[in-house]
Amino acid sequence: MDAALPDVAAGRRFYGELLGWTFGGTVPEYGSYTQAFHDGKNVAALAGKPDGRMPTVWSVYLSTADAVATARRVRAAGGAVIMEPVRTGDFGTVAVVADPDGAVFNLWQAGSHAGFEAQGQPGEYGWAEVYTRQPERADAFYADVFGLRAEPDEDAGAPGVVRWVPAGGPAGARHAVGGRGLIGTHYPAEMPAHFLTYFVVEDCDAAVAATQRLGGRIVIDPVTTPHGRSSVVVDNQGARFAVIDTRTRGDAPAG
Repeated sequence: MDAALPDVAAGRRFYGELLGWTFGGTVPEYGSYTQAFHDGKNVAALAGKPDGRMPTVWSVYLSTADAVATARRVRAAGGAVIMEPVRTGDFGTVAVVADPDGAVFNLWQAGSHAGFEAQGQPGEYGWAEVYTRQPERADAFYADVFGLRAEPDEDAGAPGVVRWVPAGGPAGARHAVGGRGLIGTHYPAEMPAHFLTYFVVEDCDAAVAATQRLGGRIVIDPVTTPHGRSSVVVDNQGARFAVIDTRTRGDAPAG
């Protein structure tokens, strides 16, 4: 995961206080890229936007052993390749792609940078899911390109949500690697298909209050489900993400 921000220094202050991150030095040739650490382990990164017209977003990188071959599968499955695979020094090879509904994500063929060194605990990455208006087409795309099998997520608290598990592997939430939700009629008509990233926190309500204190805002108020208590927020520069307290669990709200 990384965030493309107008002001990396402001991002360091925001996420440093909200999630307890520390940061390494910047790499100017890659947009002032700076690695984020939690308890000394790599958990995310921030980078400056090279063009102010680009969106301020958190981006998902999906791992592949061969970025060129995966980019070909993206096209064959009805997606688009926005940026062809390119090497980033010895770190790895990256490509920017989109699924058939336009949700943008990245491919990552690791070199020296393998990705997360820690995840799933407070201050770390927890989950990612794509939101789409074309659920059947999306499920077929991620199955064709990555071999992910969609299975219903009855605990999600919303209808039509699925989780992805690797094809040929065991079923169930314990083995899921991501998920797919729906952009329903209650969302703005102009909202595009997109990935949403969840970061784990000790206390969802405290994290939401801290987000507001640091200049961010709430998009979806905290809600408690069998997966945990979560909220969708926006940081002080406009990047959307979610926070989730996985220790606080309860029945999903009706409707």
